[in-house]
Amino acid sequence: MELNFSILARFQNALALGLWTTIQLTLICIVLGCALGFLIALARTSGSAILRTVSSVYVEFFRGTPVLIQLFWIFFCLPLIVGVELPNFASGVIALTLYMGAITSETFRASLKSVGREQLDACVALGLPRRVQVTSVILPQAILRAIPTLLSNCVSLFKESALVSAVGIADLMFIGQNISNNTARPVEVLTVVALIYFVIAFPLARAVSLVERRVLAKLAI
Repeated sequence: MELNFSILARFQNALALGLWTTIQLTLICIVLGCALGFLIALARTSGSAILRTVSSVYVEFFRGTPVLIQLFWIFFCLPLIVGVELPNFASGVIALTLYMGAITSETFRASLKSVGREQLDACVALGLPRRVQVTSVILPQAILRAIPTLLSNCVSLFKESALVSAVGIADLMFIGQNISNNTARPVEVLTVVALIYFVIAFPLARAVSLVERRVLAKLAI
């Protein structure tokens, strides 16, 4: 079999569009997932047994089941329950956001525990409202401590986003599969698609190590 990568030149715009969809989806889910993860982390460290139980069940479920099954359930089953048809992009956002929220909640929970008890005692002594304690004292320190792991979670989410092609979202993987089927050139097409993911994910993974070694070391965290 002769390899012919030049055939992909005809589909570069389609691949670029698929990559843009992947990046958009990933960024949306990162923002929403991190916000959700922080709220879940607060629930898991709260004094309410109900909040701790519900949030723990949520985290264990979404961390303990395959992302593909979560995606299929939200795309195929959730509309039957709520009686509302969900667009495939919305289904992908919901599924990946819930997954991202679960994995980042553990990151935030660990970083919240690392915030010294004296910080909270000082907030109480100053009579700061709970909202101010969270937004002005706890949140900045927790995010700073969580940065390396959060970046790793973001890289993982970027790679996991390829699963949304299974529900028809025109991301990079979906476009690549279509081109592969139409040209009967799976080796060339899927190799290039894999290289695109690698070219983006590898520098991000290296950036995680750089942040962890240099920035956090300088801050002595």
